[in-house]
Amino acid sequence: MLTRIASLLFYFICLQSFYGQTFQDGDLIFQHSASAQSTAVQQATGSYYSHCGILFYLDGKPFVFEALEPVGVRSLENWIASGENEQFAVYRLKDQNLNEAQLETMKRFLKNQLDKHYDGQFLWSDERFYCSELVYKCYASAGIKLCELKTLSEFNLDSPEVKAIMKQRYQNNIPYDEPMVAPGQISESKLLVRVK
Repeated sequence: MLTRIASLLFYFICLQSFYGQTFQDGDLIFQHSASAQSTAVQQATGSYYSHCGILFYLDGKPFVFEALEPVGVRSLENWIASGENEQFAVYRLKDQNLNEAQLETMKRFLKNQLDKHYDGQFLWSDERFYCSELVYKCYASAGIKLCELKTLSEFNLDSPEVKAIMKQRYQNNIPYDEPMVAPGQISESKLLVRVK
C-alpha cells in the first residue's frame, strides 16, 4: 500500500513538473495529428509535422490555441493526447524573448480569431484559418516573420493522397499561386530553436 501511494505521489510530482511552467507563453507546438488530411500534409510538405498551435498559460495552466473546426483552445494535456503516439515538439525564438507588449498583441490576435471556421482550402484570408496560418499570422501581428511563404505549386502535389484531397477541396479550380505556409516550414524557421 505504501509503495502504491509513493508511486502515485511521484507520478503527480512529475505531472506537476511537466505541466507547470515548463514552457513559455508564445511557444510553438507541433505534432502529427490523427486527422484525415494529416498524411497528405506530410507528403506535400516533406515534414513529419502536420499540425501546430501556440502555447499560452491561462490561470497558471498550459493551453494550446489552434485552428481546427472551429479555431479554439484546449488544454495542453488534451492536445498532446490527440497526436500520433502522443509525440510532440516545442519550439521558441532562439535569439530573443517575446516581450509583454508582443505577448499581449498575440493573445489579442488569437482571441479575435476564436470560433472562426477552419479553412480546408488553405486560402490566405482572415475569414477562415488553418493551423499554420494561425500561428504565422499570430507572430506577424507581433512584428515577427517566421519564414517565407510558398505557393501551393511549390509543394509536392504528386502523391495519390494529396491529389485526392486537392480534387475534393478544389475540384478543377486548383489555386496553384495561392500563398501558403505549412507546419514544417515554420518548424524549420531560422528564428526558432527546439526546446522539447
